[in-house]
Amino acid sequence: MLKKNYSQSGKVCRVTFKLPPEIRAEKINLCGEFNDWDKTDLPLRKLKDGSFSLTVSLEADRSYRFRYLVNGTEWENDWEADSYIANEFGSEDSVVKV
Repeated sequence: MLKKNYSQSGKVCRVTFKLPPEIRAEKINLCGEFNDWDKTDLPLRKLKDGSFSLTVSLEADRSYRFRYLVNGTEWENDWEADSYIANEFGSEDSVVKV
């Protein structure tokens, strides 16, 4: 799930990335164009209900490719991404448009 909140100036958007408890993971990291696909930079926080969440500030009027790295080994797309784009690995990346 993606939740977007724009700054008053409209130049920055705080995007909350959230995955449901059904993902059944120990750890999840957010990887994308906004952090050069770093696999450790943006860990999601596990909430009491078992879901995972992280909020990041992104420059508005752009689209960003991203994916979740689950337990350090499995790539997962966001089930409610704004769109999807094929990548060079034969799968798709999620896209958030802000």
